[in-house]
Amino acid sequence: MILTILGGLFLALCVFAALHDVNRLTIPNWLNLTLAVLFIPAAFVSGLPLEILGGHLLAALCAFVIAFALFAFNVFGGGDAKMIPAVMLWLGPNVAFEFLFAMAIAGGACALLILLVRKTMPVEVLPGAVRAPFEEKAGVPYGVAIAIGVFVAGAGSPFLSGVLRQISFFG
Repeated sequence: MILTILGGLFLALCVFAALHDVNRLTIPNWLNLTLAVLFIPAAFVSGLPLEILGGHLLAALCAFVIAFALFAFNVFGGGDAKMIPAVMLWLGPNVAFEFLFAMAIAGGACALLILLVRKTMPVEVLPGAVRAPFEEKAGVPYGVAIAIGVFVAGAGSPFLSGVLRQISFFG
């Protein structure tokens, strides 16, 4: 029960991060910290062996190193580079590649959509809440892609599978 509540809160915060990223092109530090810190009570109540928890920590550490290398080369923004390791804590190594693949596809689709809209529509006609990514030379709100990756791969996570099963469109 508690794990389901914590998992639901984590997923809701991922959606909030995506929406915030669309609106402001940033993911706040407090949000990424909350995503990571929520893992601690989830790990405690999960009853999973230390080896599995260690695998989740190792996956997050690898994601941290890679994401910050990509941040250093201006591939990701700082908020994205912080959100990915926080998310990997919850997902773990068993679904890492599924998450990365879904995130990459979603990120590419977001970038294509943004380019298409920029070429075909004046930014002034877009609602203010979603206008930021469509401004000339604005970045891609990659928090959307990260959140999509979480929902695609999350069913394979021992921390998120229960809550995702309760959402009807995830089976």
